[in-house]
Amino acid sequence: MKFCYYPGCSLRGTGRAYEESLLAVFQVLGVELQELADWNCCGATAYMSVDEVMACTLTARNLALAARSGLHQMVAPCSACFLALNKTKHAIAESPLIAQRVDEALQRAGLTYENGIAVRHPLDVLVTDVGLEAIRQRVRRPLTGFKIAPYYGCQIVRPYSPFDDQDRPATMDRLLQALGAEVLRYPLKTKCCGGSLTGTMAEIGLRLSYLLLREAAKRGANVISTVCPLCQFNLEAYQDDMARLWEPVRMPVLHFTQLMGIAFGLEPRQLGLQRGIVSVKPLLARLQEVAI
Repeated sequence: MKFCYYPGCSLRGTGRAYEESLLAVFQVLGVELQELADWNCCGATAYMSVDEVMACTLTARNLALAARSGLHQMVAPCSACFLALNKTKHAIAESPLIAQRVDEALQRAGLTYENGIAVRHPLDVLVTDVGLEAIRQRVRRPLTGFKIAPYYGCQIVRPYSPFDDQDRPATMDRLLQALGAEVLRYPLKTKCCGGSLTGTMAEIGLRLSYLLLREAAKRGANVISTVCPLCQFNLEAYQDDMARLWEPVRMPVLHFTQLMGIAFGLEPRQLGLQRGIVSVKPLLARLQEVAI
């Protein structure tokens, strides 16, 4: 099982733990990721509002490179990258003008856009291709005592829904249950964390993240699971700032791949757990290995 891999910028920066845990978990499961050579920034979600054609061209270059690699399925872990790539595919398919201008720009770079590249999220690959039973068989340390609020954010299922329900996604819920965790009902699972507002309109951004943390705590969660590097950063890095404004909520926020790696019995440094701000050690102390 082999896929083209588009890491995006965040996974080489603040989301480094996401990449470390993703690569480690996929290796255990026998999923090969071939990094896209010479990839460029997807433009994130903001560039679309500045210049749609240029944004599509920037992102389409990665899709053209993927087609040239011979691998027609691309894994994009970052939510913003996943959305930008899919949005570009839709824009080119729906607008002849955008398609023409993108094609002209790519031709000047010696590239050709092909519509046949499937942009996949790791959750989709894990549940659809690998399968929950194969994942369950790899569990060495069931996540007993982990009461998880599954947080999807607002980008991987909206406005498109390639593999899950737009309003009530359940892919991560089912995955975490296969790891032995208690997955809580979390109605805010697709509400926005504030995104880049934490750096532009700080109190508004902090408030949006705080509401997610507070609801998770009310539901009895002791950890939040995320699929997005920016969501993870917002929810964990600003907890001290939130505490100065509102009632404190202290909770570790982990990428779902880190939780998988913990259940698989991988070493903490393989999963980037040392990079976290809120320690997960009290939860790890509860776990016991089981024979497989």
